[in-house]
Amino acid sequence: MRSGARALLWPAVATALAFALLVSLGAWQVRRLGEKEALIARVEARARAPAQPLPERSQWAATPSADYEFTHVQARGRYLQGRDALIFMKAPEGFGLEPGYMVATPFALSSGGALLVERGFVPASRVEDAAGRAPPSGEVEISGLLRAPQARNMFTPADAPERRIWYTRDPAAVAATLGLAEAAPFALTLEGPSSAGTNGFPRLVATAPEFPNNHLSYAFTWFSLAAALLVIFALFARGRLGRDA
Repeated sequence: MRSGARALLWPAVATALAFALLVSLGAWQVRRLGEKEALIARVEARARAPAQPLPERSQWAATPSADYEFTHVQARGRYLQGRDALIFMKAPEGFGLEPGYMVATPFALSSGGALLVERGFVPASRVEDAAGRAPPSGEVEISGLLRAPQARNMFTPADAPERRIWYTRDPAAVAATLGLAEAAPFALTLEGPSSAGTNGFPRLVATAPEFPNNHLSYAFTWFSLAAALLVIFALFARGRLGRDA
């Protein structure tokens, strides 16, 4: 074996291993793309389906969040006045730049139990007007999408339950703070009718499910890196063999 070719042995082995790794990562992203597209189709069909009754209370604790997330439901009951919880959020699209809060109000179900209803967005500058955003009184029928609790991460600020301010959707924590008995472990993002108070807030936000789906671009990146690696190795090998010749 010529010295130049012999010198290429270990670089070739390393290149082959790195190439296999990059291709496997690209193939994994392709598989994830298929799974994500199937999930999106399933959830969008669930959200577009006609509104159905809430799950029975006996099923609440045992139902995984994946089985109800974005389910289109309707419910009858009455809002519990003066017991709003505020969930911090950036302004939804079409609401300007000022951040604010999702107003979540407990809803006493006619069938028993309580449900946290996300009634809409109020900007931070209008959040002190609690009387102006009071929900309608009396029994009403509402519809919307069921939403699971949101996960926290290391950057999520600590909640301030004494001020009824939260930084994630956490129906269990809100129910405990507000003293709600038999509260659902999920929330309902209101679709209608609007429950805006006399000051015009909170305003309904879009309830359509949105999922980031970047797996195709990730797959393209990994496959491109694999191809670039082969080109780089080919150029390196040609130069090494050329010097040896």
